[in-house]
Amino acid sequence: MMKSPARRKRLFWIAGIALAVSGTAWGVIRAFNDNMVFFYTPTQLLAGEAPGGRSLRIGGMVETGSIEREPGTLTIRFRITDQDKTLPVTYTGVLPDLFKEGKGAVAQGELKNGVFVASEILAKHDENYMPPKLKN
Repeated sequence: MMKSPARRKRLFWIAGIALAVSGTAWGVIRAFNDNMVFFYTPTQLLAGEAPGGRSLRIGGMVETGSIEREPGTLTIRFRITDQDKTLPVTYTGVLPDLFKEGKGAVAQGELKNGVFVASEILAKHDENYMPPKLKN
């Protein structure tokens, strides 16, 4: 029994649409994975658990007494710790107001020669944070 041309044409259209939807979904998922920035602790980063050659985030506490500012520049060096391992970080740029010793911070960048070179610093606040305008 021979299939009708209309049925064959409809089957090709369905197959084409399914292929286009699958290709689009694959592209979106791939783009999402390529742009995803993972969060690691100093222990994980030093253990080699982080993928190389891509931007990643490291989080922990800014070690007390570790902040060193380079005079005349916006470069700062500090150490970030997860209470187990400590990692030196260098950053050039304006720091967030909440960035302080003994407080949580997240740095985005790359590990180069044992130093985390940050392109962005995000300060974390505890769950009790309240903007100054709302405290009164």
